[in-house]
Amino acid sequence: MDGRHCIEDTSQIISPGLVIFADIVRENLAAMVAIAGTAQRLRPHCKTHKVREIVELELRLGIAKHKCATFPEAEMLAAAGVTDIFLAYNLVGPNIARAVRFMERYPQVRLLVTADHPAPVAALGRAMSEAGRSVGVIVDVDTGLGRTGVRPGPDAQALYETVADTPGLEPAGLHHYDGQNHQRSLDARTRAVTECWQATSQLRDTLERRGLPVPRIVAGGTGSFPVYATMDDPAIELSPGTCVLHDAGYESMFPDMRFTPAAMLLTRVISRPAANRATFDLGSKACASDPPAGQRLRFPDFPDARELLQNEEHLVLECDALAALTPGDETLAIPVHICPTSALHKQAFVVEGGRVTGRWDVAARDRWLTV
Repeated sequence: MDGRHCIEDTSQIISPGLVIFADIVRENLAAMVAIAGTAQRLRPHCKTHKVREIVELELRLGIAKHKCATFPEAEMLAAAGVTDIFLAYNLVGPNIARAVRFMERYPQVRLLVTADHPAPVAALGRAMSEAGRSVGVIVDVDTGLGRTGVRPGPDAQALYETVADTPGLEPAGLHHYDGQNHQRSLDARTRAVTECWQATSQLRDTLERRGLPVPRIVAGGTGSFPVYATMDDPAIELSPGTCVLHDAGYESMFPDMRFTPAAMLLTRVISRPAANRATFDLGSKACASDPPAGQRLRFPDFPDARELLQNEEHLVLECDALAALTPGDETLAIPVHICPTSALHKQAFVVEGGRVTGRWDVAARDRWLTV
């Protein structure tokens, strides 16, 4: 166990409890800025932590531009004092009216949103025009992930021109998320990132030759942002997210990235069903279940432990070292995927200097706050 993960007194922590080590968060943020070269190049994604206090730490480092995926996250950012917010999610249905309400509630915020289809663009333009407002639209580029976005080429050019021609909308740049680039080798990842960047860069050049402004390209995620950081392009805004808290999945996937898990789960033994087995109070209600069963957690105190069974409130581990445990004993687990794990907890216990100093609300885990 890393000495930075020690907790002097755990009696205040109700298990299973999300624990955030604030000192390590600060270290990870400093490392993120160091990779970027300057805080001004960053637009970090808050979906990993969803916590106002972490955003406030980022603001104190000079990170003024921020990214999110939901309106609650956007509201959390605004409440923390962020005035440049990119909602990187295509708006459809009631979310179009929510964008208007958000802008009315937070007039100090410069809001940017994504789009990849002309129908929602038209609806958004009508809503903004009727409200007497204008919102920046960033065209979402499909870099090969195949999840959202429009492939670079004539369709992307036409959509960007449509945004520029639509009253109530402003062409605000391109969104270039390449979540498919998770090659373990940094060299292989760099080649893949560079290859898919070329198409978006060429799209930007074509748009600018047509007289259309492309003020920003929001590029990459945690695994690829160090590659974009090496590119001398003033339009690039680096968009890491997971590295703020880090997790066991990214630690395994990207060994070149020197970040430390800053969020862990404290769990206690509730039963000893066999000599080499222990049942913990760490069920699927407390940790992300998108990794396959048996691969959701890492236990620094028990590196050989096997996850035999996980239900809503129970986790059964097996290894010889567990024989020394009795009910009530506790350990810390590193989630393999921290982003959906944090969303399962209303609050996080905050540890600084080895002591529990308070709790932070995971405020933006909800589907809506006020708008």
